[in-house]
Amino acid sequence: MSKPLTKAEIELALELGAGLTGWIHRADALEKTYRFPSFKDAMGFMVRAGFEAEALNHHPEWSNVYNRVSVRLTTHDAGNKVTAKDLELAHRMEAAAGPGA
Repeated sequence: MSKPLTKAEIELALELGAGLTGWIHRADALEKTYRFPSFKDAMGFMVRAGFEAEALNHHPEWSNVYNRVSVRLTTHDAGNKVTAKDLELAHRMEAAAGPGA
C-alpha cells in the first residue's frame, strides 16, 4: 500500500518540482488540463502518457474533448490520496506532452 503525502509535501513538490507547471492540488488529487494544437496531438499525448502509466502500473482518471485532455491523479490503494506515484506519473506526463502543452 502506498503512503499518502501530506498537504505540505504535495504543495512543496508542486512549488519546487521543476516541470510540473499548471498542476494543482485539489480534492485529494493532482489535476491539470492540457491543451494541444489539434485532436491528433491530444490523442498522441494520451497514447504516450498511457504507456508511461502502464509502465508504472498507475493509471490516471482522464478525459478528452477535441484538443484538451483533463487529468486527475490519485492513488486508489492509499485511500484515493496523493502519493509519490502520482508525482512520478505527473512528471512522466509532462515529458510525454512536450514543451508548450
